[in-house]
Amino acid sequence: MSARSAPPQDEAPAPTPDGPQASATAATRPQASAPAAASQDAPSEASPHAPSSASPDTPSDASPDDPQDDAQQEPPKRRGADTRALTQVLFTQLKELEPGTPEHCRVRGALIEANLPLVRYAAARFRSRNEPMEDVVQVGTIGLINAIDRFDPDRGVQFPTFAMPTVVGEIKRYFRDNVRTVHVPRRLHELWVQVNSATEDLTTAHGRSPTTAEIAERLRITEEEVLSCIEAGRSYHATSLEAAQEGDGLPGLLDRLGYEDPALDGVEHRDLVRHLLVQLPEREQRILLLRYYNNLTQSQISAELGVSQMHVSRLLARSFARLRSANRIDA
Repeated sequence: MSARSAPPQDEAPAPTPDGPQASATAATRPQASAPAAASQDAPSEASPHAPSSASPDTPSDASPDDPQDDAQQEPPKRRGADTRALTQVLFTQLKELEPGTPEHCRVRGALIEANLPLVRYAAARFRSRNEPMEDVVQVGTIGLINAIDRFDPDRGVQFPTFAMPTVVGEIKRYFRDNVRTVHVPRRLHELWVQVNSATEDLTTAHGRSPTTAEIAERLRITEEEVLSCIEAGRSYHATSLEAAQEGDGLPGLLDRLGYEDPALDGVEHRDLVRHLLVQLPEREQRILLLRYYNNLTQSQISAELGVSQMHVSRLLARSFARLRSANRIDA
């Protein structure tokens, strides 16, 4: 106890505003002179100072938090800058390599992987279409590969600026050629887009749906072209013939298309008979018409023509022989 009380008596100054700090230094000095006592008192004396060093008000603890906040805000911009810089470096290496070599394929693959976010960004513009996004991304990747193969870094154009039209064009070509159930001419498809735009403008201007003539006058095309465009726009998706119609409660289209006509098979035979009859003499044609179309008997025909019934019978037999010889089907 004397060792602890002596220094405060010799060195204790007059009471000043800094008294608590002096008492704190005085309390720490006996620890060096009495190691055994300091080892026992150190945990209890160090614990009050530990919270003060970890205080949130000290600048030492505030500085580590700022980089963390910046790290959460800067990565998107930093990532984009890093991708552009990496793309430039890879294109520089790709230009110096021989096409077809393993190193050339490796650098080309790295370029594709580095610019895949550009493809996803372009594919997001087509989310409203009823197509799986994975398929759209794959098609856009084909456009990215074509853009990489055609890009020339010496022209001073940024690669995203060059590649975006190629990627979007490849996706649009996919929707035009592979998604439509019925393929329509490209000119008709492009005109259909103009017809839709003109329809919206005229609807806003007149407060009603425009007529075909108004749309044709607006676009300076014929009404037939407007109708063809509208019909082409409806061919985007096919409707099942067996699906029931929504709203009207009617059966499917397959049940309303028609029925089997039993006389349909006779159309070909009637056309054949018409072709054979014109090859007969006029009197024999009249006899056949009276016998089989007017359902007259041979006696009635003989009375109308003024010939005997036997002669009418011989004329019918000769006509049948000519028809059978001229019939290629029976032959």
